[in-house]
Amino acid sequence: MKIYVIGIGLIGGSMGLDLKKTLNDIEIIGIDTNKIHLDDALSLGIIDRIGSLESITEADRVILSIPVKESMHLLPELLDKIHADALIWDVGSTKEQLCKLISSHPKRDQFLAAHPIAGTEFSGPQAAHKGLFQSKPQILCECNKTRPDLLLWAKQTFRQMGMYLRFMEAEEHDKHMAYVSHLSHISSFMLGKTVLEKEENENNIFDLAGSGFESTVRLAKSSPAMWTPIFEQNKENVIETLEAYIKNLENFKSLLANDDYEALFQEMKNTNQLTSILNGISKK
Repeated sequence: MKIYVIGIGLIGGSMGLDLKKTLNDIEIIGIDTNKIHLDDALSLGIIDRIGSLESITEADRVILSIPVKESMHLLPELLDKIHADALIWDVGSTKEQLCKLISSHPKRDQFLAAHPIAGTEFSGPQAAHKGLFQSKPQILCECNKTRPDLLLWAKQTFRQMGMYLRFMEAEEHDKHMAYVSHLSHISSFMLGKTVLEKEENENNIFDLAGSGFESTVRLAKSSPAMWTPIFEQNKENVIETLEAYIKNLENFKSLLANDDYEALFQEMKNTNQLTSILNGISKK
């Protein structure tokens, strides 16, 4: 089986490594606009050889792991080229626009909209590693539109990689991701921006910032080239989420300004329920 990985970064590279571990008699072929990424992926054993879009006709499986805006341009072309039993799945953080784009494509049933909830703030093939997806959810959208035999193969393979499956409609997926993922990145980017603007002495940031600050701004290290198109494609949900978040920040500010520390305490105590929710997730 020939598996093409388009975009050899953290997710695409890690998926290639895990597929090598999971499946027998496969060849991983890499495509990337960054030649350094391809060279690194070869030297790290992530891919077996370098491919091209022209050779995608030989692919049995294609992983589309590029920024979501680029996927919008490339996916229809890939569907045009693949053979009759090939499967393409993407790993992007937004689904609604992409699924609408190819809804009437003759080979729509050879596409699976997937989103592995795994990753770090790092990027590139150097960040890829085995086991990234172990015990992590794989969200699958619009499964009823993927050919049953190809869907069955994908579900079995993802489970063999250690993932558990969640099923959603594309619109539902994007709405949820705005709250639990996209807002986190915006908060991290804007906290980092605020500190850089207010704290002129870089040594103070280095010396005085504790683990809380470091963990909160961790996501601010993420690639703007990847996240700007995500915010663009999920604009309406992100704005709705930001409005709710800003309202809570304004309320917190008001309680503090009015010395209402009992209400402030209750706000934080009520939010502590996240601990049990997240502990439950970690045990899955």
